[in-house]
Amino acid sequence: MRIEVNGRPHEEEPRPGQCLRTYLRERGWFGVKKGCDAGDCGACTVHVDGEPVHSCLYPAFRADGRAVTTVEGLASPEGELHPVQQRFLDAQGFQCGFCTAGFLMTTAALDEEKLADLPRALKGNLCRCTGYRAIEDAIRGVRHVEEPAPGESVGRNLPAPAGPQVVTGTARYTFDVDVPGLLHMKLLRSPHAHARITAVDTAAALRVPGVHAVFTHRDAPDRHYSTARHENPDDDPDDTRVLDDTVRHIGQRVAAVVADSEGAAEEGCRRIEVAYEVLPAVLDPEEAMRPGAPVVHDKDAAAARISRPRDNVVGEAHGEIGDVEAGFAEADAVYEETFHTQRVQHASLETHGAIGWLDEDGRLTLRTSSQTPFLTRRALCALYDLPLDKVRVMTGRVGGGFGGKQEMLVEDVVALAVLRLGRPVKLEYTRPEQFFGATTRHPFAVRVKAGARRDGTLTALQMRVVSNTGAYGNHGPGVMFHGIGESMAVYRAPHKKVDAFAVYTHTVPAGAFRGYGLSQTLFAVESALDELARRLGLDPLEFKARNIIGPGEGMRAPGGHDDDLHVASYGLDQCLDIVRRARAESGSPAPEGWLVGQGAALAAIATAPPGGHFADVRVALLADGTYDLAVGTSEFGNGTTTVHRQIAAGELGTTVDRIAVRQSDTDVVRHDTGAFASTGTVVAGKATLRAARGLADTLLDFAAARLRVRRAECRLVEDAVVHPGGRLALKELFAAARAVTVELAADGSFGGTPRSVAFNAHWFQVAVDPGTGEMRILRSVHAADAGQVMNPMQCRGQVEGGVAQALGATLFENVRLDGRGAVDTAAFRRYRLPQFADVPRTEVHFMKTTDTIGPLGAKSMSESPFNPVAPAFAAALRDATGTRFTELPLTRDRVWLALDRSGDEAGGGQGQPG
Repeated sequence: MRIEVNGRPHEEEPRPGQCLRTYLRERGWFGVKKGCDAGDCGACTVHVDGEPVHSCLYPAFRADGRAVTTVEGLASPEGELHPVQQRFLDAQGFQCGFCTAGFLMTTAALDEEKLADLPRALKGNLCRCTGYRAIEDAIRGVRHVEEPAPGESVGRNLPAPAGPQVVTGTARYTFDVDVPGLLHMKLLRSPHAHARITAVDTAAALRVPGVHAVFTHRDAPDRHYSTARHENPDDDPDDTRVLDDTVRHIGQRVAAVVADSEGAAEEGCRRIEVAYEVLPAVLDPEEAMRPGAPVVHDKDAAAARISRPRDNVVGEAHGEIGDVEAGFAEADAVYEETFHTQRVQHASLETHGAIGWLDEDGRLTLRTSSQTPFLTRRALCALYDLPLDKVRVMTGRVGGGFGGKQEMLVEDVVALAVLRLGRPVKLEYTRPEQFFGATTRHPFAVRVKAGARRDGTLTALQMRVVSNTGAYGNHGPGVMFHGIGESMAVYRAPHKKVDAFAVYTHTVPAGAFRGYGLSQTLFAVESALDELARRLGLDPLEFKARNIIGPGEGMRAPGGHDDDLHVASYGLDQCLDIVRRARAESGSPAPEGWLVGQGAALAAIATAPPGGHFADVRVALLADGTYDLAVGTSEFGNGTTTVHRQIAAGELGTTVDRIAVRQSDTDVVRHDTGAFASTGTVVAGKATLRAARGLADTLLDFAAARLRVRRAECRLVEDAVVHPGGRLALKELFAAARAVTVELAADGSFGGTPRSVAFNAHWFQVAVDPGTGEMRILRSVHAADAGQVMNPMQCRGQVEGGVAQALGATLFENVRLDGRGAVDTAAFRRYRLPQFADVPRTEVHFMKTTDTIGPLGAKSMSESPFNPVAPAFAAALRDATGTRFTELPLTRDRVWLALDRSGDEAGGGQGQPG
């Protein structure tokens, strides 16, 4: 057996049945990624004798005598980048970068004919982050990056610091490391939605060659916690054990097998014998709240922080401003309807996983794919009674998150195995496990009632929200509270009322997902107001414009968290002007006979969560005259690493390439709550700003004292302090400070309060084939109020990626359950993600605002673009068809059936439904 990989011979025989991807990764070619194991995502694409193949489907033995090229081999032996790699760098055609190697390998093999038809050429590659526009620009040779300039960083299109590593396959994600003596963990999962484990026999599993241990509930700590990660642990209910003797959804982990290989661990799982007492299950949240329903968590309400355990209500909110009944009595028109949103999977291409070991000092160390390394360390210490200095948690580059990795889903059980065995242990979720063993977006049922006068003045707005949090309450109360907040607060109806419930069921747990509840409630509120305007004979956009809050007005929602929330900058009026301009322009052509419509929706979102979100940053001058920036925020395509360098470079008068970033390691950086809730720029960025300003002051003070000049006469430039007598190089300044034991460093912190508000609006023009239900987006326009945009290229990518992900949730993504509560879509080919051909090029416009709270006037823009997309599309569909769709996703068959029904009713003289 001889395989040539990137010009190097490999003569090791593959294991029976081994795929080429695993063979390559075991030999250190980590640029080949594992995304699906089914040939659906393309992250593992390599060339075999020049032809691109999905290496997860390609048997390794078939490569005998062939030349294999991975992304590491695209560049020349002298290190000159392949033209495709250079184009991806120039266009910044990536965000998290986990899919990038696959796209590079596919693109490098395209001839002119295939380049002319990219939707077909790229159908085998998926990207969850970018929305594909940046990838297309890269393939077409469009350059977006600018050259760095000293002190002129903020507001410029500067590249991500890890870009060269991403395009060469040398960026190291969670599992791109070689750990000697590594053991592998696999999980046995429950086949029942609700059952009590009465006996577990592990003897046969332990006899499997290579199996080292089997862990069950008898080995797990007898304490409860939440998998959700928040700065305040009391925000979430304590309802989870590492391994439990009661299972509450199909797919819950029952036992963990640790072995020399994944195959041995899987065989060990098959040999475990479990006796279950099957219990009644409830799958519907409304049924779960009825008297006599099976109880999901029979726990003490106060101890577990569950609102009403016997009623399966984990959290609830009730509030009223004014008198809604009086408000409806004043209205000339009232609209009331129930809207439903579905489960959506995060589908980050890097699945959940962690590697744990004991370091030379016996400390528990974990390398994990997490958005919250510091909070995960704190949770592990509490779970296993360990002091903070005995646990280290770090992340490499994270392959996508979208809120799904604001959880502790793997680290707890890996830590259990490492502490018991004293050996390195790895747990990496498969793609199916990501669907039934991780979390989803919360399904919502939202009853909206809205009333207004003939002149378009809102009189009352009311919501009843039921959120299905699944078998565990991680994020359930928080998502519910957030969903009922800004969705109502952005409108100034004098009378508002909310009743909201987060409800347990025996289904796959829900968790944090981009938008954190707002995308669900906004679909309902925006759709209801759109319909109310139509019934009043008013333009829906102008109706909403009449009722939105204005500059300086408070954000008021019944039952919401708004004590420290301020409209610190206001660009919503500009957003609506963008929509007005778009719809006034000549329409795009549609096929003959198709129905055409347009619609818009708006959204507001707080730029940080309530209750505090903390970041501590340190910036220091190094001996060579460059800078070290230590910040805790994880990088998973959110782009915060780029922004933090830009902020620091601007304050220090230098270029971004002179600032090295250390991050996401509890041993080497200070506390950071985590990269979630849109806080990477506005919280950690503000801490970076304060640290950089503090260091600039320190450098100038020290230089002025040493030079015996006034500080006002000194100025920081790229690599020196300029003064009336000339230049003092920064490395000389460092040496002088070290000689007198002065440290040239500064710290900066921010606690996430007060909070500001970001605004967005989206507009679609769509066409619908009445004969088939096929829908086409003729034009897509997004207006974003991000305050001072720190990096327009990168921020536009966040908007485009959010719109693309939201389009998937709007049009076809749906985690379906069967009648037993089992996930029926546990593969990409059964759960359709947006592909290149599905996503239009969205026109992105940034508003001209400067925030008084955010760093240098910036606001967040990672979650918010997702939120207005579904209601805007539904409004355009309503405009085209005359039918108000109240349930997501808006699949082609659902649209066709509604049109077919409305046609039959129209033929019978009853008219179309409104």
